[in-house]
Amino acid sequence: MKPLVDLSGKKGLVVGIANDHSIATGCARAFRQCGASLAATYLNEKARPFVEPVAQELGVEILAPCDVREPGQLESLFAQIRQEWGRLDFLLHSIAFAPREDLHGRVVDSSAEGFAIAMDVSCHSFLRMAKLAEPLMTQGGTLLCVTFYGSERVVEHYNLMGPVKAALESATRYVAAELGPKGIRAHAISPGPIATRAASGISRFDELIERASQSVPERSLVSIDDVGALAAFLASDAAKRITGTIVPVDGGQHLIA
Repeated sequence: MKPLVDLSGKKGLVVGIANDHSIATGCARAFRQCGASLAATYLNEKARPFVEPVAQELGVEILAPCDVREPGQLESLFAQIRQEWGRLDFLLHSIAFAPREDLHGRVVDSSAEGFAIAMDVSCHSFLRMAKLAEPLMTQGGTLLCVTFYGSERVVEHYNLMGPVKAALESATRYVAAELGPKGIRAHAISPGPIATRAASGISRFDELIERASQSVPERSLVSIDDVGALAAFLASDAAKRITGTIVPVDGGQHLIA
């Protein structure tokens, strides 16, 4: 009998590995442990030395550059997947960015340019990936992205990323509704605070982690592997009747006012 969470024969794309501590790495590890074949990306040549060891360890079959702000790179990535695999069964979008001056300031002080960049990289790129994945998911599939509870509650120092993640969650619901007739599901995974390279850009993030460890019902922080276990389940056929959800994996943090 096959295990309940079985990704054998499935092919997935992971976007957002920065190093071995990334949430995307925890998800990629879980996908591989469940039998999936993987494609992965690195942001640029500067980032490549940090991503390649992870890709080699996980047996990634396709490794390609992907900066969603560079014209044509995202399209080239999906063209390569089409050429080498001919299909795609799931993808994980785990990227976010806001200019430092906009991220560290008040939301009301954010510049139009900074807000637009944050929305483009952190939210609209997920819609672009969904559009490019759609013709490759001929037998259905799963689209996953990563959010944070600062989308629905004001989290000190999360600032501009709060409205941006709220937009990403809304986009996820619309993607699920629009692509559902083709058997394509969409989910946003909402982890508790995790010490990643991306999180280090948020002012006083260490204080947020300390408060979470003391206040969440389980009194413990989640890990990238906890997030990966959820992602693997959502990408599997065990979750084939679930779509359009914002799924917390935070030790119960979302319960606390």
